[in-house]
Amino acid sequence: MPIVETKNLTKIYRMGAAKVHALQGIDLVVERGEFISVMGRSGSGKSTLLNLLGCLDRPTEGVIYLDGLEVTGLPKRRLPRIRREKVGFVFQQFNLLASLTALENVMLPLRYSGVSGREGRRRAQALLEEVGLGDRITHRPTEMSGGEQQRVAVARALINNPAIVLADEPTGELDTHTAAEIIGLLHELNEREGQTFIIVTHDPLVAESTDRTIYLQDGMVVNEVRRRRVDGYLRTEQAGGETGQEN
Repeated sequence: MPIVETKNLTKIYRMGAAKVHALQGIDLVVERGEFISVMGRSGSGKSTLLNLLGCLDRPTEGVIYLDGLEVTGLPKRRLPRIRREKVGFVFQQFNLLASLTALENVMLPLRYSGVSGREGRRRAQALLEEVGLGDRITHRPTEMSGGEQQRVAVARALINNPAIVLADEPTGELDTHTAAEIIGLLHELNEREGQTFIIVTHDPLVAESTDRTIYLQDGMVVNEVRRRRVDGYLRTEQAGGETGQEN
């Protein structure tokens, strides 16, 4: 069973008398453990798609199945629990609370999960160690670099063992070297834990490192590139045939 499936996913925003078609009939299937990127110009519908998959917004038409559950028809009161249990979010600007330590920031999603404080601290510390910050758990965001803050954000996204992690421009605020480190970390987590990632990005280097890239234009899927790893290289397959090779 796919981890995510959408059928005829459509989102229309009204601006006065005008209608803006942000998404126009998106059909998408994401298998468990996939590492996917979504690309497109500003206004192509990337963030709208992520918001709908993360149950932050509702479509105008169409349905979304998340981990086997049809979420578009659920009452609004149930969506916070779905987000808490099924989805991890990583944002461009980290969204950490400056007054909290790294450990406390990672523990935040557990507040309404019924997990004891002791168990929450154990989980959070284990994740911070996994992302390479075992020696920074008592530091606050202002005492950490951008890359370290994003690692904290990644750990926070994983604390509830979500079905899927949605990352919106996770390297947008980072320099090239640090961005490569963060994408490498996400790859490690994907390979080691089997975590499913969907990453919205403007960076072609990020997109080229993913298993599949979905290209949006005017709210529609206009192209899709698939890749598979062969002898340490990602070999690109497009429209049923191999078209190139990337490191």
